[in-house]
Amino acid sequence: MGVFVMKLRTMNSNASNTQNPLSGAASGGSSGTAVSVASPTFSPLYQQIKALITQSLQSGEWKPGELIPSEIELASRFKVSQGTVRKAIDELAAENLVVRRQGKGTFVATHHEARSQFRFLRLAPDEGVPHYPENQIVEVKRLRAPAEVARMLDIKSGDSVIFIRRVQSFSGVPTILDDLWLPGAIFKGLTAERLNEYKGPMYGLFETEFGTHMIRASEQIRAVCADEQVAQLLQVAAGTPLLSVERVSFTFGDKPVELRRGLYLTSHHHYRNELN
Repeated sequence: MGVFVMKLRTMNSNASNTQNPLSGAASGGSSGTAVSVASPTFSPLYQQIKALITQSLQSGEWKPGELIPSEIELASRFKVSQGTVRKAIDELAAENLVVRRQGKGTFVATHHEARSQFRFLRLAPDEGVPHYPENQIVEVKRLRAPAEVARMLDIKSGDSVIFIRRVQSFSGVPTILDDLWLPGAIFKGLTAERLNEYKGPMYGLFETEFGTHMIRASEQIRAVCADEQVAQLLQVAAGTPLLSVERVSFTFGDKPVELRRGLYLTSHHHYRNELN
């Protein structure tokens, strides 16, 4: 089994508020009890600025696709050097939260850009140029979260979730069967009709209409065989080897907002990943 994990960590910028836990201790105490005090931890200044910029992204101060203030403007806003801001933005760009464009500035990343679409779609053709698949929505329904789904989405068992089943095809050939579970509280109003109407990437719809931007994903990959139902949907023989990819996707604050279980036909495709 292979595991594909990207991590985003946000730092707490309230280190300056740390107080000495011994400041209220009596100076003449005779109990002799030893007090163990953990040393306060401080994040580098650029990490604090990164956390502040991330908060602005999360609050929607700058929308996906919008230009954010220049490094000079941010330096003035936060009362720090331009170099400190640049280092913070470098990390945000490395984590795909913002995109630098030569001669234009820095923009909030959006799932509507082609580069972002293929960041989360790792299945590539053995020959030719990668392209986005056609979608067929098989089923959409609201149900109570089973215990395992609730655990992976960090919600309560029995909470409302939206279940989506779809088939994705390349050049008319069914290749991916996806089952998705989404927290019902976040994706109110998501229907099969809306999914069928929308022609862009699903994560683009989540971003635009539900204010949910996928930051990172954790995947577990294993080999399986198609059962009768899966074989029918993918138009292959029962027992055909498939790649099973279970993904949990996270938004700001490392909050899980999607559980996806995909079955990939790899007769003419392969799962591509770059490690660095």
